[in-house]
Amino acid sequence: MAASVVGLDIGHGVLRAAEVSHGETAKPRLLRYHEVTFPSEATREGEVIETDVLVRALKQLWTVAKFKTRDVVLGVGSQRVLTRDLSVPKVPLDRIKETLPFQVQELLPIPVADAVLDFYPISEGVSDSGPVIHGLLVAAAKAAVLSNVRAVQQAGLNPIDVDLVPFALTRALMTLRPTTGTVALVHVGATTSCLVVTTDGVPQFVRIIPSGGEEVTTALAGLGMDRATAESIKGSYGLVRESYPPESFAAAETVIRVTEDLLSSIRNTLAFYRNTRPAETINGLVLSGGGSRLRGLPAALEEQTRLQVELGDPTDRFAIARGIDVLALPAVLPSMAVALGLTLRKAS
Repeated sequence: MAASVVGLDIGHGVLRAAEVSHGETAKPRLLRYHEVTFPSEATREGEVIETDVLVRALKQLWTVAKFKTRDVVLGVGSQRVLTRDLSVPKVPLDRIKETLPFQVQELLPIPVADAVLDFYPISEGVSDSGPVIHGLLVAAAKAAVLSNVRAVQQAGLNPIDVDLVPFALTRALMTLRPTTGTVALVHVGATTSCLVVTTDGVPQFVRIIPSGGEEVTTALAGLGMDRATAESIKGSYGLVRESYPPESFAAAETVIRVTEDLLSSIRNTLAFYRNTRPAETINGLVLSGGGSRLRGLPAALEEQTRLQVELGDPTDRFAIARGIDVLALPAVLPSMAVALGLTLRKAS
């Protein structure tokens, strides 16, 4: 394996990539980070639809960013990825993974042959039939994974691993947190949002919510404004109704109405988790993702969830190379977590 690796986050109309060395250590080094845009219709929820468009964007990204390696870790995390609680007899992990196709068909909405399966162990216990391992079943639509892998290969890159986005987010934002206990992580993307509940930095529960910041932009554009103006309104006024000028009343109502759907989904998902684990207490919520830039969102989340909300900083655990423009980092910081977390796949 090369001395460094690139974590690649295929988003809605944007590629985000971070080159990191020593990703398996407690202090990895961020060497380079860059983003390029592409026509958003070339992907659907992170799945490549128009391969040629992505290949050109990937080649542009490597040229402009001057990445020194072609080894890539890909993230997957669309609605076509399912995670479920699963307990299996205690045997070596490679044996568990081998037998998954024979154990999980009833849990899947698609045939086992059409899925890529993995198992993430969480804890051990004892059942009536003997020792067991409790964990998370991960199942992704094989076609969706392969379309992304092929695009990366056609761009001349070497995909060395494919990882689940929620796990990458956990490593980037939760692993080295000073606060132990159970904490929720919410990453608001463009078309989907990811909710992970972790205990002492270990994922316990994962859900992909089919809603994100792009819905607000689309709704504002429906009022007759261009998308650049819509993005400006989101950043300048957001959910703070009183900050809007009088002539923008319709925009204020639109942003608040559309965002309420996302907030309700987050609140209901956390309520489901609490109901299934009544003995556990969630101690706080970490917020990240490009959608977290929406003004007033942290306060609205606090009101809806009754949890203290803090903004996650995925660069906290990284040494920053001299070539990184630290003054430019704050503008992209909320969106970096997936790409950075993918490079930490072996970190403890």
